[in-house]
Amino acid sequence: MKDWAIQGEELANCNCNYGCPCQFGVRPTDGTCEAAAVLEIHKGHHGEVQLDGLRAGATYKWPGAIHEGNGEMQLIIDERADDKQRAALEAIMTGEDTEEMATMWFVFSLMAPNRHPTLTAPFDLQIDREQRTGSARVGDIFEINATPIPHVVTGEPHRVRLDLPNGFEFTTAELASGKTRTLGGAIHLAKNNGTHAHFAALHLTGAGVVRA
Repeated sequence: MKDWAIQGEELANCNCNYGCPCQFGVRPTDGTCEAAAVLEIHKGHHGEVQLDGLRAGATYKWPGAIHEGNGEMQLIIDERADDKQRAALEAIMTGEDTEEMATMWFVFSLMAPNRHPTLTAPFDLQIDREQRTGSARVGDIFEINATPIPHVVTGEPHRVRLDLPNGFEFTTAELASGKTRTLGGAIHLAKNNGTHAHFAALHLTGAGVVRA
C-alpha cells in the first residue's frame, strides 16, 4: 500500500437527528442514511503526490442503515487538482491503500457498491469549527450550510461535542444543525434540513485516525 496522510477540516451533514445514531452504534433515525461532506486539506500526501490546499467532497445515499450496504456514492474533487492529485484523492476516498475498516472512507466505499463517476468542481468553503458555523458550495452539485444547534427553550446556540476515542473518522467533533441542497450530480438528497451536522479536525492515514 502507498503511504498517505490527510490533515484538514471536515463539514458533514446527514438526514438523522442531532448526534447521528450511527455514531452510537444504533440504527439511523428513519432507517435510511443520506449524507454530504466536504473536506479542506491543510496538509496531505499520497505517496509522492502532494495534496496540500486541495478540497474534496462526496454525496452518499443508503436505502437502509450504512452497515446493510447497497448504497450509492459520488466523489467530487477540487477542479484545481491535476491528474495525479485527482487519482490520489480518489484512491484515499474509496478506501484504497487503507487497512480494513480503518477509515470512514473504507467503510463507506465498501457499503456503497453503486459508485457514480467522480466529478470535478470549484469549491467555495468557509468553516469555523469553534463557532459551529460553515457553508460549502460545490460547483453546481450541492451546497451545505451549518449553524449551531438552537437550545430548545431559549433558542440560543447550544454547544455539544462528540468524543469517539475508537472512531474511524475523528476523535472529537463539534455538533451543529445542517441543511444540504443538491443541485446536480447523480445523487439527490431530500431529507437533510435541520438535521445532524458536524465539524471535525481530521488526521487520517491508511492505518486510521492519528490520535494525539
